[in-house]
Amino acid sequence: MKKNLLLYLVAGLTFSTIHSQEIKDAMRYAQSELHGTARFTSMSGAFGALGGDLSSINVNPAGSAVFNNNQFAATMGNYSTKNESNYFGTGTSASDSNFDLNQAGGVFVFKTRNPNNDWKKFTMSINYENINNYDNSMFSAGTSPINSVANYFLSYADGVPLKTITNNDYAYLDNGAQQAYLGYYGFIINPVADVDTNSSYTSNVRSGGNYHQENSVYSNGYNGKLIFNSGLQYKDFLYFGFNLNSHFTDYVQNTNFYESNNNPSNSIYDIQNLNFSNSLHTYGAGFSFQVGAIAKLTNEARLGFAYESPTWYNLQDELSQRLTSVNRNDVNVVDPFIINYYAPYDLRTPGSLTGSFAYVFGKSGLISVDYKYKDYSCTQFSPENDPYYRGLNSAMHNALGSSNEVRVGAEYKINNFRLRGGYRFEGSPYNDSATVGDLNSFSGGLGYSFGSIKLDFSYVNVHSTSQNQFFSQGFTESARINTYKNNFTMTFIFEM
Repeated sequence: MKKNLLLYLVAGLTFSTIHSQEIKDAMRYAQSELHGTARFTSMSGAFGALGGDLSSINVNPAGSAVFNNNQFAATMGNYSTKNESNYFGTGTSASDSNFDLNQAGGVFVFKTRNPNNDWKKFTMSINYENINNYDNSMFSAGTSPINSVANYFLSYADGVPLKTITNNDYAYLDNGAQQAYLGYYGFIINPVADVDTNSSYTSNVRSGGNYHQENSVYSNGYNGKLIFNSGLQYKDFLYFGFNLNSHFTDYVQNTNFYESNNNPSNSIYDIQNLNFSNSLHTYGAGFSFQVGAIAKLTNEARLGFAYESPTWYNLQDELSQRLTSVNRNDVNVVDPFIINYYAPYDLRTPGSLTGSFAYVFGKSGLISVDYKYKDYSCTQFSPENDPYYRGLNSAMHNALGSSNEVRVGAEYKINNFRLRGGYRFEGSPYNDSATVGDLNSFSGGLGYSFGSIKLDFSYVNVHSTSQNQFFSQGFTESARINTYKNNFTMTFIFEM
């Protein structure tokens, strides 16, 4: 029998070398959203062969060498996300909206004074872009006739000696044993035999009925990219560029899982409902580089090619947990008041190749197409000799594959006005195409030039699908999510 029905532990911190990362944590940093200047986003980012826009440098570094004048730009936007969930036939939805600085930067153009010099221009630029906005809300609810979340705690407890749980505080256990600890002291699970060597457990959540379940996920944060760029123009038809990129990220996710049941009860200790909360904070920095070139084949036709290296991140996780359960006898609260500080780890996200073509119709308009290839199976945690990371890397290699992205954009000029539109398709990075589905996006925008000052506006609509799996093992139920994003941005540009 457990010592207390109501258990509180002393508040504190614990530092651990144990791991808690999953594939979805890697994908949070491996994928990027469409952000940038309003002109860039209104044309769905199809700028690899065009350049001349500060956000185009993020696609092809040679885009800075296309500028003829110094330019400074800043972009603000409103970003709205709606997630529609379906869990065992029950539909729910949750929305989130925020207003943020999306881009800010400038480019400096240095032209050669000697007309006989084949190198016509040298450019330097610095630009910040928020490549991922993590503000998001999801809520799923439904009735499962199959599994209880008790299976999550059982899966971690299986093989853990009872004395490991009862003779140690939560703070001194690894991540798996901590889950067993929570389940044991939360009365979710019981040992089969009340002896120290016992390593088998049974559930206090009775079967024979249905389980009403609710899962809430609230997140916020960002993944920023600071680009240091230089570019060169050779004669009138070749442009080259190089980027050094500094990445920095801060992500906070709070989840809460609720379950209740009215199954036949044989004991006062049978669980009637429970709440399981987790709070994750991930932060860190990274580095990558890019090289690119643009060739002007004729006055109208242009080709672009760019390579982006993998991004090498160094990250750190903090995790806190709380469990509350209710049976016929009492309310059981397990709140360690502990923040687990995990040892820093490295993550390498995949590089990419981008090929581009653009056709410019004199001064009246243009059309542009970008194709991007990215192999997500190269995503990797390290150190590689760590058994946990070795297994996780193998799982990612098997689950993830290559993704093809196509962006199409067009612009039409009417005096000082610019009308723009675009389409973007990005294939699923998963081999099963169900965990995360294909992404489709439409965009449009309007710009007006006052001469040295320009104002641009854009609207981007994004639709994607995914499976939100509540837990990584034991209880692997998931809800089908339809995600809709509506982004409005405005860019102010000053040219000199």
